[in-house]
Amino acid sequence: MIDAPILAYLIETANGRILYDVGCDYSKIHDPQLRARYYDPATFVFGAPEMTEEQRIPSHLARLGLTAADVDVIFVGHLHFDHVGGLGELKACGCGAEIHVQKDELDAARAGNDVAVFADDFTAHGTLHVTDGEYALTDGVQAIATPGHTAGHMSMWIELPKGPPVLLAGDAADLRENIEDEIAPGACWCDRHDLAVDSIRKLKQLARQDNAVISPNHDFAFYRTLQVFPAWHE
Repeated sequence: MIDAPILAYLIETANGRILYDVGCDYSKIHDPQLRARYYDPATFVFGAPEMTEEQRIPSHLARLGLTAADVDVIFVGHLHFDHVGGLGELKACGCGAEIHVQKDELDAARAGNDVAVFADDFTAHGTLHVTDGEYALTDGVQAIATPGHTAGHMSMWIELPKGPPVLLAGDAADLRENIEDEIAPGACWCDRHDLAVDSIRKLKQLARQDNAVISPNHDFAFYRTLQVFPAWHE
């Protein structure tokens, strides 16, 4: 067991704002009945995450002078609780963004075999925009297929006006060691560690082509190298 940050990324583009992942459902962590239901230590070995009021996505947006209604697209890297739990709160706060999710990811999540998927995180909060394969969200922002950790996991390629491109790995490579040593994440869909390693090698190849920086999703050492919120990368 390790301490790990849970990250979401806001991408400002000429055509609108994209939110990559939305973190956890605050109510499931802090409401005693919901916490007992979703994070029962007898059945959920990860335990409940730590999350403060200030770490809710609407609170982060407010520090930037934005509201949930200012988000145009929510891009779901995958459907685990720590990546889509905030959807309900964002909708309650007036977010009407398109919610992009891969067909393979949705099909596998609906099968009900993944303990890290809480179905009501994504089934009760609006119509999903279901996609299939890689595509451009807008100029300079590309959805990259990286299955393995989950069936339809997606990473994101982002060109910046200043500095090198960024590859948001999501949980395709959630730690630096996954990238450096080409080790699959700790949990893989149907034990497809081979698929996960193929995706890590794909990310590394893409990064080499244009000197992009790969951003692992749950690595505190890497997280501490980033600009401190609310500063941003250009």
